[in-house]
Amino acid sequence: MTSNRPYLLRALYEWIGDNGMTPYLLVDAAREGVRVPPSAIKDGRVVLNIAARAVAQLELGSQEVRFMARFGGVSQAVQVPVLAVLAIYAQDSGQGMMLPEDDSPLPTNGPPAGGPTPAPDDGPRKGGHLRVVK
Repeated sequence: MTSNRPYLLRALYEWIGDNGMTPYLLVDAAREGVRVPPSAIKDGRVVLNIAARAVAQLELGSQEVRFMARFGGVSQAVQVPVLAVLAIYAQDSGQGMMLPEDDSPLPTNGPPAGGPTPAPDDGPRKGGHLRVVK
């Protein structure tokens, strides 16, 4: 299956906007492919306002988020791989979602070549794999 991250980002962006709030992204600025002004980075992270009134040409794509924004009065291109997005939230209320570090799809045709052999199936697993995010 494909990653659910871009779908979650688009859905939460729409939900935040529909509620009249301001969507922000929390980004791991150290990830490869992140293009943001260095002055915006604090402690290896950057918070980006992606409200329609704050950016131009916003693209919430399957692989990356792109837009034009003003930093210190100067318009600059911003590029953020979807995997570098740590969270999307409403600045006004703090409601939103932290995204998992990496949700790369798991192999479906057995282990990778040269990898370990799968353990025998011991029946259904106990406990869930979902987390409650408030």
